[in-house]
Amino acid sequence: MANVLDNVDLRTQLVGENRLELLMFKLRGRQIFALNVFKVKEVIRLPHMTMLPGSHPAIRGVVHLRGMTVPVIDLSQAIGLMPNEASPEMNLIITEYNGTVQGFLANEVDRIINLSWDKIMPPPKGTGCDHYLTAITRIDDGQDEQLVEIIDVEKVLAEIVPYDASLAEGTIDDSLVAHLQGKKILHADDSSTARLQVVEALSQVGVEVIPTENGQEALDILKGWCDEGKNVNDEILMLITDAEMPQMDGYRLTYEVRQDPRMSDLYITLNTSLSGVFNEAMVEKVGCNKFVSKFQPDLLVETVQERMREILAAKES
Repeated sequence: MANVLDNVDLRTQLVGENRLELLMFKLRGRQIFALNVFKVKEVIRLPHMTMLPGSHPAIRGVVHLRGMTVPVIDLSQAIGLMPNEASPEMNLIITEYNGTVQGFLANEVDRIINLSWDKIMPPPKGTGCDHYLTAITRIDDGQDEQLVEIIDVEKVLAEIVPYDASLAEGTIDDSLVAHLQGKKILHADDSSTARLQVVEALSQVGVEVIPTENGQEALDILKGWCDEGKNVNDEILMLITDAEMPQMDGYRLTYEVRQDPRMSDLYITLNTSLSGVFNEAMVEKVGCNKFVSKFQPDLLVETVQERMREILAAKES
């Protein structure tokens, strides 16, 4: 246990090729859940917590940590399980999503495992749309195979702090509205919440979204167009991709696109909740054109408008 708690910060610096590291933990009972280590800042024992009257029921209070006030979220309650009893024996998983820091209560932190994204599968289709999972995987602990459920934290946070897709005044460039009507973008994201948010943001400027749930689905669509003799730049304005996805992540997707001369010049925007510093380095490494942190509808729309301006300028020259 000590090694897991002490080494999370170090492991978040690791960068793989279509690989991820999962921090595994338990909430209530024996079921194993997981978060991507890249989102985890540290794991600590639950310090003294101050109650926060009037907050969302899943927010159990706040803790003061190195000059920050960090909300404590009962992840068990947030995903529809029985609430946890906050006690000094509980672990607090400190995470960063979209530039905000929060702590998740966990009963038991197990260990970190390293997997290829092709070992991570989407939840079964029969689970409906109300679950809180982005993916599942199976691990062999030497005795028997265990199911690991990867939590859709973006959905959890969106329900606690509702997302506002409205655009700030002046965001929409009226001179581009006619040009954007009916344009399409290809979007890859394993979170149903994230896919909906992109649709809500871009529909305000008339852009249609072709949704996919992982990098492999998006790549198959792009290659299908190429195989039919189509120019991908005629089909879509750009590709917007998350970083973390089952089967193929956004970094590998970008690499595969860049290696195919039929679509190597496709404009690619990385749209993820991972930290900006980490992604700026990865954008340069794999060859994305732009990085936009989730969930910022103004910046996302402005990125699409910038791309439209570039296309119009190229036609005029």
